[in-house]
Formats: sequence, C-alpha cells, structure tokens
Amino acid sequence: MRQRPRGDSRGILDPGRLLREVRFRRHLPTESLRQWVEHYWLIDWSLSTPFEQRVVPHPAVNVVFRRDDDGPEAGEVAGVGRDLFRITLNGTGRVSGVQFRPGGFHPFWRRPVSELTGRRVPLPAGRLTHPDFSMFALSGPAPSTAIDDERCRALDTLLTGWQPEPDPMAEEAVRLAEAIRTDRTVLRVDDLAARHDVPVRRLQRLFMEYVGVGPKWVIRRYRLQEAVEQAAGAPLSWADLAADLGYSDQAHLVRDFTAVAGVSPAAYARSVR
Repeated sequence: MRQRPRGDSRGILDPGRLLREVRFRRHLPTESLRQWVEHYWLIDWSLSTPFEQRVVPHPAVNVVFRRDDDGPEAGEVAGVGRDLFRITLNGTGRVSGVQFRPGGFHPFWRRPVSELTGRRVPLPAGRLTHPDFSMFALSGPAPSTAIDDERCRALDTLLTGWQPEPDPMAEEAVRLAEAIRTDRTVLRVDDLAARHDVPVRRLQRLFMEYVGVGPKWVIRRYRLQEAVEQAAGAPLSWADLAADLGYSDQAHLVRDFTAVAGVSPAAYARSVR
C-alpha cells in the first residue's frame, strides 16, 4: 500500500508557475480508500491579479469542492476530460479535490463511468453530502498541517459515507490502467492485452465501463503526459522522444501535443525555461 502521494507534475503545464502562484499539495486518503483514490489535492490562493492554470487531464474522475472569497462552497463530479482543462483563479479561494484512480470511481458511481466523460456534473442535493469546510479561513496565515488534516478527514468521511462496493472488475480496471501509467513500453492495446492475457474486445468494454475512455486513449494520454513532462526539462530530440513514446514520427507527436496542450512542444519548452 502506498505511503505517500505521487510527487510528479504530469499533466500540469508550467508546474513551476503553479507553485509560485498558489499553495498546492497532495495527501493520501485513509487507507481503506486507497484502492480507489489516487490522492486528495488541496489548493489555496490569495491573488492580486488573475492566474490561469492549464492541465492536460489524467484519465481519471475528480470530485471537486471550490469556494471563492466569501461565496458558497460548490461541489461537482468532473469526468475524464478529453481536452485541455483551463481554470482562472482570482482573489482568495480554495479547492479541495479528490482524484480517483482510473477505474476507481465506479464503485461509488455504480454506473458506466463513460456517462461522465467530458462532463462536469454538480453534486445533486440529497444523493451526495458536501463536507463542511466553512471553518477553514480563506485569508490570513498559510493553512496549517492541522487544517489540511481536517480537510482530508472531511473528504474521508464523505467518501466512506458513499459506501463503495467491492468490485473485482473495478480492481482489474485499476490494475490495468496502472500498468499503462507505470510501464512506458506499453504503446498499443495489443501489447496490453497480450501481457495480461485479456482479449482486446473485453479490454475495450472494461475501460469504457470503468475508466470512461478506451484503453488506446489511456495509453496515448499517459505517453503524451510524459512528453509534456520531458519537454519542461533539458533540451531533447523530438524525433527520438516520438519514437520512444510509440508515435509513428515526430510530426505525429507534434500534432498530438499541439492539439491537447494548445502549443507545439518546442514552444512549450521555450515558455517554461
């Protein structure tokens, strides 16, 4: 069982600027939820000018609670996003978010997760209860570890109260999606199917039901996130990176990168350096 949350910046465009503008941190949920939940992510900000953050979404569902200034707390379920996600923050505010593991939201939702893909659905009154974050100040000193702990416990209580049901197929979907994320040599659906002895058709049905998108899309998205992360580092050969990530050629990588991130790999690399 994991002892700490992921420390990478995959999917976050210009993570250095994000950390300069806001307080961003990740925490693990209570141990009983870790089979389904990747981590909690907390953001607090106090800005004099608007700040736009862009994210290449993971193949994961998020549950998000946001409050701006003295306004009400609003909650929503965000399905897997196919396009670049943009958000503008201003004034003071906070977000308390839950990123589920790919495949991990189904035991809570109990319906095809593909119904949520590309959608942001307000939490319906009656079915889901919002945690009470009203005691956490939006201004003043930086939030303390104790306050972070309280916010995480509120999310633990919320998710536990939804009574997720054990589901062997959800466990299989989580395991296969994790294999794609961690094994960069998985470049095609046929590779994944052969390595795990799962027929391609069954793999496709499983991912659509439990992850919300097909396995080919998940493979391509994780490889593209690797390209984004590497582009922010030392100068590299785009042709070599394209071959390494399973693209047919450099032009294919550039098209994919530009379509999702909004800028070419070279332009993005220049902007973050």
